[in-house]
Amino acid sequence: MPPAAPTAPNDAPRGRKRLGLVVHPTRDVTEQVALVVDWARGHGDEVVGLRADGARLGERGRDVVLVGEDEFTRTVDAVVSLGGDGTMLGALRLLVGRRIPVLGVNLGHLGFLVELEPRELPAALERITAGDFTVEPHLCLRVQSPGHECVAFNDVALARTPGRGTVVAALSVAEQRIGYLRCDAVVLATPTGSTAYSYAAGGPVVSPGADALVVTPVAPMSGIGRPIVLGVDEPVRVELLESSGPPVLEVDGIASGELAVGSVLEVRAERDAGHVIRLDATGHGRRSRVKLSLLDLPLLPDEMLELVPQGLRRHEAPRPESPHPHQRPQRS
Repeated sequence: MPPAAPTAPNDAPRGRKRLGLVVHPTRDVTEQVALVVDWARGHGDEVVGLRADGARLGERGRDVVLVGEDEFTRTVDAVVSLGGDGTMLGALRLLVGRRIPVLGVNLGHLGFLVELEPRELPAALERITAGDFTVEPHLCLRVQSPGHECVAFNDVALARTPGRGTVVAALSVAEQRIGYLRCDAVVLATPTGSTAYSYAAGGPVVSPGADALVVTPVAPMSGIGRPIVLGVDEPVRVELLESSGPPVLEVDGIASGELAVGSVLEVRAERDAGHVIRLDATGHGRRSRVKLSLLDLPLLPDEMLELVPQGLRRHEAPRPESPHPHQRPQRS
């Protein structure tokens, strides 16, 4: 484990930029950390990270200034997220309302929110220095309930606990009672999150540029059975009724505790809560549509490779030698 870097003073020297790092909790990010540190050093800038991430930064972590969350959010000029969509969502939650641009580097699988592959990072950093990028604003959901106050950039879900009964809740929009839901889960999604849990439950795909909030029942049994698209200025109230089981509150897919029957969730959408750096918005949108279409195919990743002509395959893993037609393959 590299030695902990000293904590920096509250403010970086005048004229010196601070580039923040947010990293995946388990994936190896040492190569990308070294690249960012070397680039920043060559430009006279400083790299800062969270103390909680210090042990995962690798050998070059000694050149990263480790700080607490408060100083991190208060002093960084931009942030690089090394991971997948989950890491990117965590960075946006950390910086909510701060108008700090975040660049996502995909070390995960699909990566709908992140834009770059690791090999593209050096050129991307140069473009950011030159100001050659756009900022894509993202709205968030602010949720309040007894004992819970949280922010989500993808979605908030009230999910059934197995064996504890279904979710039964009354839904009100802009102080108007809409009806009730009886289902396995209730998902409230932003346009960004419309391609996540809500989409899997049959919800619509909403343009990232739309001001909207989607309420989607999962496996509805009675009551409201179809997704509802609401305006961003319409506050939403979800009240768990007496006949409900105690659901788990999930924020961007992370469990955030169990809700007691009778609990009330107040949900409000907030515009311009997160800023995502885009270097090629058109290309990113096109790739995201392709990825979303592939999810609807009943094929595993290895089976999807069969759809790609042999001459176009770049990252195909070597295949084992085929057994004789009358020879059973051996299990390892």
